[in-house]
Amino acid sequence: MATSLKIDDALKERVQQLANERKRSAHGLMLEAIEQYVEREEARESFTREALASWTAYKETGRHLTLDEVNDWLETWGSADEKPVPECHE
Repeated sequence: MATSLKIDDALKERVQQLANERKRSAHGLMLEAIEQYVEREEARESFTREALASWTAYKETGRHLTLDEVNDWLETWGSADEKPVPECHE
């Protein structure tokens, strides 16, 4: 799918200069930038959806872990005494 972007001359010059420094095409640089932006924003949306779902579940059930419980568990990661995931409670 062909798409066109209207960018001002100053930005166009900056992109071209960066492309030259990287020995890449301006087109390739812009594609990479757009792809990285879309991936970052998709990840942000996914995180937000998960957080809202967790908040909804907490409000409905009251089940949770405390910060101390999570920290105690995380501190054992990678050790011989690694603990299993703690159980949520009310």
